[in-house]
Amino acid sequence: MMKAGSLLRFLPLTLLVLLCLEISTTAGASSSLDSIVSRINRFGGVGGGRTSTAAFVSSLWNLEHQRGVGVVGCTGTVLSPATIIPIYTTFSSSHPTALHAEPEGSSTTTTTTFTHLPAPVHAVQIYANADEVGAAVRDIVEKAAQQALQERGHFALAIPGGSILKMLIGCGSKDESDWTAQTTLSYVNHKCVPMDDIATATHAKALNLFLKDWNENCHVILMDGTDNGPQEAASYQAKLQALSQDVLPRRGKDNGLPMFDLALIGVGDDGHVGSLYPNREEVLVGSHDHNNDDPNQQDIPWVLSVEMKNPPSITLSLPVMQAAKQVVVAACGVSDKYPQGKSAGMQRAIANPHETLTSFPAVGLRSQATWILDQAAASQLGPEYLSPSSSSSS
Repeated sequence: MMKAGSLLRFLPLTLLVLLCLEISTTAGASSSLDSIVSRINRFGGVGGGRTSTAAFVSSLWNLEHQRGVGVVGCTGTVLSPATIIPIYTTFSSSHPTALHAEPEGSSTTTTTTFTHLPAPVHAVQIYANADEVGAAVRDIVEKAAQQALQERGHFALAIPGGSILKMLIGCGSKDESDWTAQTTLSYVNHKCVPMDDIATATHAKALNLFLKDWNENCHVILMDGTDNGPQEAASYQAKLQALSQDVLPRRGKDNGLPMFDLALIGVGDDGHVGSLYPNREEVLVGSHDHNNDDPNQQDIPWVLSVEMKNPPSITLSLPVMQAAKQVVVAACGVSDKYPQGKSAGMQRAIANPHETLTSFPAVGLRSQATWILDQAAASQLGPEYLSPSSSSSS
């Protein structure tokens, strides 16, 4: 007999509402989440496979939010966002790009599409100002380094350019620790320019801001310094792949995706992460195939060339960013022109249910990242993210 979870994609919308009603009767307090998940499992659940599980949960979210209507049972019970969000978040870490069945046209017609779950509430940390955000990022780096050294004697760190470079000033100074001597540093993205060009090279800026204070044994993976994007991307990937698993672990088999101990990521106003920009094909490379248990990850490029600007850039692919043991996105700072800082971008990156990888690439990190924000950057998030329990202090 075919499992109920497998039949879900073919159920008419009326029956889906009845299933929602059964769950809604147990969905009062957060303590009932286990019961809710148990009921989901009866209709496919984890045992029913990724598609059937996500199809059910995502349909709830889709009906409530994307279609602008509530999920109403025959007794008038409405399945509220407070009920749906915890269910949806439960599966976010294991299903970062989940399949769901979205009603389209008639109630019996469905189409499969990709969606990105809202970032879990516990993954968003809010600090008072930019100074506290910087201190939190430095603390995360120090702790990640110490943990990696304890586990295997080496620390693999990936960093971007932009404002995060300034946050790293004072991190890993010689008089504080010697973990930088057992560190391999890679760049999330970098322009194809000479490495000593202080005006445009992220490496030159990092050297000036903090790398000069790191131990001379810190191994920095450098580009060749040419303006040939494809050649630089291939060379950088080869340098990363030449590192042993003790230095840069792999996910799964030897040729699996690299697992940086920590990847620091910045988000542009347009949602770009690294050099993965909206409405470009690079952000989609490997994204729909990315699965933590996929043995064929050797087919996913580690480094991409992005010929969007002159000079071009190279960037880690999205699956490589996602594969890091710890991913941290930091956003902070205000100005006279932008008194609310990066609030609009963070709302789109973290919680907007309509964003896609193509429209706002940062959504691809929703499930993996810890989001370190100042109050200005977090100001447009929903109340579930802004509750006192979500705020942090130094």
